[in-house]
Amino acid sequence: MTNSKKYPESGTTYANAANQSIHVGGTVFAYRDLGPRKGVPLILLNHWGAVLDNFDPRIIDGLAKEHRVIATNYRGIGASGGSAPVTIDEMARDAIALIHALGFEKVDLLGFSLGGFVAQDIVLKAPNLVRRLILTGTGPAGGTGIAKITAVSWPLMLKGLLTLRDPKTYLFFTSTANGRQAAQAFLKRLKERKVNRDKGPTPRALLRQLKAIIAWGQQAAQDLGSIRIPVLIANGDNDIMVPTSNSTDMARRIPNSQLVIYEDAGHGGIFQNHANFVSTALSFLKD
Repeated sequence: MTNSKKYPESGTTYANAANQSIHVGGTVFAYRDLGPRKGVPLILLNHWGAVLDNFDPRIIDGLAKEHRVIATNYRGIGASGGSAPVTIDEMARDAIALIHALGFEKVDLLGFSLGGFVAQDIVLKAPNLVRRLILTGTGPAGGTGIAKITAVSWPLMLKGLLTLRDPKTYLFFTSTANGRQAAQAFLKRLKERKVNRDKGPTPRALLRQLKAIIAWGQQAAQDLGSIRIPVLIANGDNDIMVPTSNSTDMARRIPNSQLVIYEDAGHGGIFQNHANFVSTALSFLKD
């Protein structure tokens, strides 16, 4: 492990948390680690193309008041080494290996979007590894509309370029006044860290992850009924990237699940409603 502080100074926030890395199977994985050293750690798995600076600091800081929180990069993304995997299966195996390398025998998982795909696969591959699971802005294997992400995302990414706005404005939030205001606030929060920021994703990594997302949308459904741990599912009521109907579908198929749908919110519903989401998640994660 390099650049590692086992016990961060009190008062650490996500905006000033140290960049850390660990070698797993010959590949360097980048992560940040904060919060109290007690209980079960919470591992965060983020969206398509996300690097460490794409995690919402308000959500991480809120969760880290009561839990040890570790934000991670996928292989081939940001400061992590190697080539980005082209399957969710590989990403899940990487995450399991990373969790073991960090010395954890039991973790909680929070997966957003692509991270939710990976989190589901981790639980199905290693059911004894995960205590509680939070799935946000995500859907099951073979879920409605997931394989069509290219048709949805590219025009809005182009719109972002033409309007000089971050594409997440259009991809993650509704076009209402509330949605636009929430998008602006979220994007401002992502810039709070001023030094030692992560490297952005390469176009090659974005395309390789896109292949994995499309394949997930095309693959056969998994047996979500075999997931017996508590699961919290959250989304906006108008998710255009991973249609909200997928959240309802997962809640129906996973026995011990609870569903939260935010009104007038999109893919980034948990960012728009970060205070409510943090409170809900902390309650859910309590022993």
